[in-house]
Order: sequence, then structure tokens, then C-alpha cells
Amino acid sequence: MLPASPAREPAASSPPLAAGSASNAAPAARFEQLLERLRQVRPQDDLRHLRRAFEYSERLHARQKRQSGEAYIAHPLEVAHLLCDMRLDVTGITAALLHDAVEDTSATRSDIEREFGPVVGHLVEGVTKIEQLDFSSRGAAQAENMRKMLLAMVDDIRVILIKLADRLHNMRTLEHLPEEKQRRISLETMEIYAPLAHRLGMGKMRGELEDLAFAYLEPAAYQQVRQAVESKRAGSQQFLDEVQPRLAALLAEYSIPGRIEGRIKRFYSLWQKLQRNHVTVDQIYDLLAVRVITGSVKDCYAALGVIHNAWHPVPGRFKDFIAVPRPNLYQSLHTTVVHESGQPFEAQIRTEDMHRMAEEGIAAHWKYKEGGAPSPDDERIAWLRRVLEWQQEMRDPAEFLSTLKVDLYPEAVYAFTPKGQVLTLPRDATSIDFAYAIHTDVGHHCVGAKVNGRIVPLRYRIQNGDMVEIVTQPGHNPSRDWLSFVKTSRARQKIKHWLNARERAGALEIGQRALEREARRHELSLKPLTAADYIRVAQDYGYNKAEDLLAQIGFGQLSARQVLGRLLPDQAHWKERGDDREEAGGGRPSTPARPGANPILVRGFDDLMVYRARCCSPLHGEPIVGYITRGKGVAVHSEQCSNVQNLLYQADRRIDVQWAPRVRDAQPVRLRLRTDDRAGLLTAITAVISDTGANIQNIGARTGEGKAAIEAIVTVADLGQLERILANLKKIPGVNEAVRIRKPVAAAASAPDSPRAPGKARPHR
Repeated sequence: MLPASPAREPAASSPPLAAGSASNAAPAARFEQLLERLRQVRPQDDLRHLRRAFEYSERLHARQKRQSGEAYIAHPLEVAHLLCDMRLDVTGITAALLHDAVEDTSATRSDIEREFGPVVGHLVEGVTKIEQLDFSSRGAAQAENMRKMLLAMVDDIRVILIKLADRLHNMRTLEHLPEEKQRRISLETMEIYAPLAHRLGMGKMRGELEDLAFAYLEPAAYQQVRQAVESKRAGSQQFLDEVQPRLAALLAEYSIPGRIEGRIKRFYSLWQKLQRNHVTVDQIYDLLAVRVITGSVKDCYAALGVIHNAWHPVPGRFKDFIAVPRPNLYQSLHTTVVHESGQPFEAQIRTEDMHRMAEEGIAAHWKYKEGGAPSPDDERIAWLRRVLEWQQEMRDPAEFLSTLKVDLYPEAVYAFTPKGQVLTLPRDATSIDFAYAIHTDVGHHCVGAKVNGRIVPLRYRIQNGDMVEIVTQPGHNPSRDWLSFVKTSRARQKIKHWLNARERAGALEIGQRALEREARRHELSLKPLTAADYIRVAQDYGYNKAEDLLAQIGFGQLSARQVLGRLLPDQAHWKERGDDREEAGGGRPSTPARPGANPILVRGFDDLMVYRARCCSPLHGEPIVGYITRGKGVAVHSEQCSNVQNLLYQADRRIDVQWAPRVRDAQPVRLRLRTDDRAGLLTAITAVISDTGANIQNIGARTGEGKAAIEAIVTVADLGQLERILANLKKIPGVNEAVRIRKPVAAAASAPDSPRAPGKARPHR
């Protein structure tokens, strides 16, 4: 989340893409500019309360400075200006001027409501971070703040509009923060806020957030892409200046009303295509684009015919988002054609209303409709409401954020049921996702699928235009393996719910049997015990029901012997002995797990076997999670491991783990580099790795068409050493990408904390 200090974010100058706002003006003068602009865009609104809100906010923030040194009030003022550009109403802009008051000053929500009314108080509360609760990690705090904001957004969309404007101004003024905070805030922007803007149809907001975050997250790649675009800018602009009047003349010749715009692709969007397709800038078809903005849908298709008649279309590059809009309600015709000079360019054709929605998204409701906010039935809000309903049972913050990120990313696959119904799914969605999108029971009983008439596996990734028929079988049930490849939150939650119910039933039975077996071993009887006895002991361990107590025994998190001792404390031979003694606070020993011997400790236990999961081999210093595996101890995964979400569907089997403070053990990691093919590059790479003190176990390269792909296995002591290696590798001229690949490395299996000999990784049970 954003830094929590009173002067949370810097101001003043910004990265290359920042708009040239008048933020250097005195606050009073800047406020007068805001009033003047509002009188132009919302002449019917009463602006009398706005000055009082400005003066109130200025008093609250009077002693606070941004890290750039300017008065803090400059930040809420610039947020208000951004919302004014969206033509947000006065109530929303009032809340924008006060949006940091509760979080960063002594003011409370009650104070805000008393001065400015309950609606403004609700909006300010919606964008205020939760600071009072004791969260176990930054991730937990981030998840709960995000959940709180989204719930408030469902009630009033102005909450997220204020938050997005707040984030945009903070991103424009990020340069005064330390590098670590720049990266953290930029990563959150890239993973959550930019995709959220996309799902709300706010293309302009999304594009700028992505480019600003890209500049901080991948500075070398950003500069490389920027230089490539800038080197072509003069020629590109000349090309667009030639095409636009020619196209306008063609439209006029056929009496098609419209105006023409040109654009050069944004840096981050361009970089994504370069990485995904492994091509050069010259091979990007839509680097240049013209937009034809017409008066009606009929004119859109007529303009398409004119363009295809004038230039040769590229096969497979036509997309009709008017007939089948994107989930964020984006509508446009996209086609790629080739100019006589050989230069490909994209044409986007849309109506004025479509153009407003493409640029402003849900904010366009405020801009062009009187009467306030969009309807709660708006499809974008309905989507968010569905997501929150699917996630309402999630207690694990990492799981909530992970599934939210999947839901936020662009959905771009359209498939058909046999009856012609169109279903929209995320990219890489599978047959199982399609089945659950139809109905929960269809998903549960799915045994196969037919796509376009042929049988496909359940892992099949749905493609645009597929006709999918799901094959079901009564009595068939979901498999835990499905969690490793499903993409949608709906499918994942339905599968988890079914598996949880089955696992819990099994654990209850196992726990009951274990308790009875322990009682027989000590010649004790459980018959005199009442339900109240079980509940009393369950509450001692922090659970509410007797069933929870038995289930934890079945899962292996509680000892049947210890539980029996608490159920029957008065039995003479159950007096505490040294090997049974428990801490009073909850029955779990608190001695660290073999300090100095194992680099990973289990909080609260000293007798559990701990080992790194081979799928990710986490390095000392990176965030980790523990998962109890029956008969094998605690498997420790990196939080970034792709298997974490699949394993943690059973929250009861998660356990807190931490790195031992003074224990290091070298671990092999796999690195991948994409470089230019030039003499001496491999020598430079090995020298950089060796200079950090790391050992190179293996290195290999493949070359072709002037490029090279290099993979190396390097032994490093901790995450900090790995980050230094990657940072230094990216500085080498000719290195275009340097990343860690989380694949099992054979050497990792021989690590001293591994519970079994090297061999094929087995799934957790």
C-alpha cells in the first residue's frame, strides 16, 4: 500500500509521461483554477461548499510537507483537478480534497460527516486505509485495504475514481521516494490499479498508470523501448500525417461522416508485445494506428469497407468488438492494413459514444449524464459484485490478492455453447472454467469436453470462437488437480468449496478415531465427556466448535495425546510430564526449531520436519509460506510460487514459517537471459556473476537471427545476492532480459534440509 507516513508521497516533477499540471502554483491560486474549471464543465452545480472543504483540508494538513518539500495540500488539490477533468460531481471532488484527512490527520469520519454530510464521509472512509488493526504482514494489510475499498466501490463508484486519481498523481510524483518504495508502489499499481482501471473501461487512465509503473519496475527495458520509439517518432508522425488526410478524403468521397486521430503505441503495451512474441519493434503491426470516429454503427462498418478497399488487410487481424464487446464494455472495430510503402498500421473504428467509453470508461457516466452515478446494475459494477461474492469466504490475504489479480486482468476469449450463448472467459481459461461458467453442477460433474466437434482434454485452453460442449457424468466429482490449471475465481472457489467439505469430513473421522485410539491406549473412556467438554477444550486452542477440534487432530495440527490430556485433566496418570508440557497461551511449544541448524523455523513448534519445496526452492530472505503435508512435515514455498494457490485451498493446513536470522545455506537458482548475439557477451555475464561471489554450476546458450537465449544455474546465499546479480546483468549492453526461472534444479534436492533423497517431485497430499 502507499507509505503510511504523514507526508505519504512526494510531489513536484514527474517521470516523462506526467501531464504538465500547474502544481507549482500556490495552493490558493490552484484552488481558484479548480473553481474556474468546474464552472465551465459543471455550470449547474453549487460550488459554495467546495471552498469550505479546501480551507478545512488546508488547516488539517497545515504542518505536513510532501517529501519534495512542498505543502501537503498540493496533493489533494491535484487529485481534485484530475477528477474535475473527468467531470466528477462536486460531492466527489469535495471528498477528493478531504481524502487523506482521516488517514493522515486527527480528523475522524464523524468530523467529516458533521461538516460535509454522510455521503462525503462515506467516500472518504472508502479510500482510507485500515491502520488500526494488527496485521501479521504487509500482504495481509494490503489485502484487507483492497477488500475494504472494493466493497465501498460497489456502493459508490466515486470511491474508486478518487482512489485512481490519487494513485495517478502519486505515480506522477514518485521520484522523491526511496527506490524500494518506488518499486513496491509501482508493482501494486501494475498488478491492481492499472488492471482495475482497465476493467472499468478507463483506457486513458490505465495506459498512463502502466507506463509510469513500467518506468520504475523495468527502467532498462523502459529506456530501451522509449529509445526505439523515439528514434522512429519523426518518421512515424510523418506517416500518420500523410495517412490521416487521405483517409478523411476517402470517407468524404463516400459521404461517411467522421474525424480521424492518430496514435503511436504506448511504451508498456509495446514492451508486452515484444516480450510475448519475441520480435523487434519493426515487426509490431499496430505500432501506429489511426482512429476513425464516426456518427453511427452503420458508418463504422461502411468506414471499414473503405479502409479495406484502399489498403490490403492483414489476414487474421480483424476483430469486431462492436458485435461482441469486451467485458469492460469496450466497443470498436480493429483491423490491420498494409500501406503501399510496406508500413503496416492499425485502424480502430468507433462511434463518438464508443470513443468516450473507451477513453473514460465508467467515468463517462459522470461526464455526459445528468443525475449522478452510473446505475448499480452497470455491467462493470455487476462484475465486481460477482467477484466479491466468489471471494467472500476467503480468509487468506495472499489468496484473496492472487485471485483478485487474475480477475482484474483483461478477459479476451469469447466462446459459444451449443445453443449459441456467448461466454466471456480470461485468456488461457480451460474447459473446466467453461463448465463452471455455465453452472456449478456442470463443473462438478464434468468429465470431458468437445470443442468444435472434437474431444479435447480438460486442460484445453479455450480459443476465440470455439464452440464448446461439456460432457458430464452423474456421480463424478472435482479433482484436486483441477486447481493447478483453472483460471477463473468462480471455478477455483467452487472446486475448493467441494474439496474443503470432503477433506473436512475425512479429517473429522480421522481425528475421532485418533482420539479414541489414544484413550484405549491409556485405558480411558470418552463416554462421560459431554459436548460442553469438547467445546471447552476447542476454545482453549482457539476454535469454536468440537468439530473444529477433531478436524485439527485429523489434519495433524494437534496431538491426540495433548487433547486427551485436556479433556480428562483429573485422571491421575495424566499429570503433566516434561515431554507433554505445553505453554499456557494455546498449547503450543514456543521454542525455536533447532536454531543454527535449519535456515527455516516453524513459529510455535520445535519438532516438525521442514523442507524447501522443490518446485520453487525459496531463497533466504524472500517471503515464504508453509504447508503441512501428511507424513512429510512442512513444505516451504515462496509466496511467488505458482503452486501456492493450488496447495493452500485448505487454509487449516497453512502454518507460519520464518527464516532463521543467522543461518544461510547456498541454493541453486536458474536464470534466463535474452540478449543480442555479440562477441564477448558470455564472458561479461560470467564475470558479473562471479563478482558477486556466486558460483556458476552450469551455463548454456542458443543463438539465431542475431539474438541469444542463455540459461545458467547459479548458487546464491540469499535473495539479496540474487537481486544484485540480476540488477548487474541488466546493466550489461546487449542484455535485454534477465529473470529467475522457478523450475526444479536437480542440485536443490540435495540440500541439507531436504527430507528425502533426490528424485521426482511428488504432489502434496
